[in-house]
Amino acid sequence: MLKQIPNMLTLGRLCLVPVSVWLILSGQWPLAFAMFALAGLSDALDGFVAKHFDMKTELGAWLDPLADKALLVSLFISLTAVMLLPLWLTILVVSRDLMIVSAVVLALLMGRGMEIRPLLISKANTTAQILLVGFVLASKAGGLELSIVRGLLIGVVVVLTLASLGAYLRQWFQHMSL
Repeated sequence: MLKQIPNMLTLGRLCLVPVSVWLILSGQWPLAFAMFALAGLSDALDGFVAKHFDMKTELGAWLDPLADKALLVSLFISLTAVMLLPLWLTILVVSRDLMIVSAVVLALLMGRGMEIRPLLISKANTTAQILLVGFVLASKAGGLELSIVRGLLIGVVVVLTLASLGAYLRQWFQHMSL
């Protein structure tokens, strides 16, 4: 039972997704930022507990990135719905994820299944996305309008999203011998 503590934390983070979306759509910025911070804390805590107390599970290996993606994608879509992020950016971010998943599924369907490991550029991309979402939420929660910083973060997310997609597609093409 103790081995499931990190998975319970991850499931808790997954439960924060609809709450966070509702808080954003209803304009409750301080609470939305607090939920985002709580999700980040739970992510760090479940990873720490799993690694340092030898509580890694196969379920956790699947659940953790799923919870992270569900939260980030939902926040991008929600922030776009309230016009705090541009639609084209959210389309780019979500399309990248869909292309990567589609490539893996296609490889599997062709009998050439492949393991996807997070690349350094992908980790940088995720970090930039988290910083952008966190900055937008913190700005709204604090009543600040820092459009220059927001614009710079959007630029970084665009560059890293495209670079990450390119790196994964390159890896896929090599794997598929195309």
